[in-house]
Amino acid sequence: MLENLESNYDCSNAGEDLHQLKQELASLRGMGKEDPKTQEDINRLENQIAFIMNKCDINH
Repeated sequence: MLENLESNYDCSNAGEDLHQLKQELASLRGMGKEDPKTQEDINRLENQIAFIMNKCDINH
C-alpha cells in the first residue's frame, strides 16, 4: 500500500504502482477474512487504485 498519494502524483510510476496495489488487493481478498481491519485495507487499496487511474487517465 502506498503511504501518501497527493495531487502531484507522478504518473510515470503508475504502471508499477498499479501492479503492486492490485497484487496486494488480490492477496487481501484471497484471505477470506472480513474483519474490519482487512476491509479497511481493501477499501484503501481500491481508493488508491481508483485515484491513480483517474489522475493518470487510465481506462480499465
